[in-house]
Amino acid sequence: MNLKNLSVIGLGALLGAVSAMAQQPPAPVQANPAPGCSATPAQLEANKKVAMQFFLTMGADRVALADTSYKQHNPVFKQRAAQNKVSDYEEFKTAFLAQPARMAQRQAQGQGQGPGQAQGQGQGQGQRRRQGMGGQMQPGNPFEIVTAECDVVTLVHKMNRPDPAAAGKTYEFFTFDTFRVKNGKLVEHWDGSMLGPGPGGQGGPGGQQGGPGGQAGRGGQGAPGGGPQ
Repeated sequence: MNLKNLSVIGLGALLGAVSAMAQQPPAPVQANPAPGCSATPAQLEANKKVAMQFFLTMGADRVALADTSYKQHNPVFKQRAAQNKVSDYEEFKTAFLAQPARMAQRQAQGQGQGPGQAQGQGQGQGQRRRQGMGGQMQPGNPFEIVTAECDVVTLVHKMNRPDPAAAGKTYEFFTFDTFRVKNGKLVEHWDGSMLGPGPGGQGGPGGQQGGPGGQAGRGGQGAPGGGPQ
């Protein structure tokens, strides 16, 4: 084999390798927590405590947990903030200051009804309902999983929903809320909520309506960020 043939073969192999590399998907990049971010064990525990406290409070006490720079990723809250021409924090504040009165109204509406009818209407402190998913948090608002890395805390909630194939029975499913915590304050929130048809942008199947950090506020039901109602 002469030098010319070797050169052609080498060039072909090089082009093949370049083509294969070009077809490979880009390596995933971690967005949060920011690469290189770190926290002490004490800071991680403090951050988890702030995030969990969100679900154990309501009204002004819940609003006090958020910083005025609060950033919302719940689409129901984002949409309403845009409609009302207010910041994410102002929408958060308005929704949760009105929360005690909303809950009292729902509890009053639930009086005199059977357990099945009242479910999801009268919700006590530490409970919440994902309207689009038709779920009910168990009493005591259990946190199935709470993890913290740097300034990001994720909480997984255990929920119950009626089993469509077995009358009178329920099955477990899970929702999540993720918060960024800085200097003891909630500054950002994510959840799995989705926009959907109907008033308030209720989430359809597989989507949560107004989750935490974004409860589907005034007149709407929701959850974290908005959190438990």
